[in-house]
Amino acid sequence: MLEISLAKFKKKKSKPTEEPTDSKKEPPKNESVDIPETEKTEPTEEPKAESPVGIAEKSEKDRKLNKLFWLRVALAVLAGTAATFIFEDIEGEDRRWASIAFMIIIFAGTIVVAKGMKMQLPSSDRKKIVTQGIGSYVFLYLFTWIVTYTIVHSGSVSSGINL
Repeated sequence: MLEISLAKFKKKKSKPTEEPTDSKKEPPKNESVDIPETEKTEPTEEPKAESPVGIAEKSEKDRKLNKLFWLRVALAVLAGTAATFIFEDIEGEDRRWASIAFMIIIFAGTIVVAKGMKMQLPSSDRKKIVTQGIGSYVFLYLFTWIVTYTIVHSGSVSSGINL
């Protein structure tokens, strides 16, 4: 098995050394030293300077994606706070699922808004409409919901801590 993995390299055709000090000497000039072939790298093309129109389109796209991100951050904070009061009457596990469904519905609304922004995205970036700021949205929504719920209900639960 070892021979198979080493088969792609050529064997060295130099004479064996007779003494330990001989290995430090340079090979004679008349003998050629075989060097294993390495992978050939293809020359890379030099980056082309973008046209002013391409730069303007890119900055417009980045500006709209940035706007979408901050829209989702703001909506996460507002919706997380609203969920505390909207689902006050629902008890137990149903409150949690109702709040998560509310979070998903608000996020779907931001997708509709993003499509209305008419962003000119290449086909490779189409999923950015959905993925832009999704992590921040989810965690900020949940964080805000938990913190506001805790603050609103802190007086009604006897925890042994005086506030």
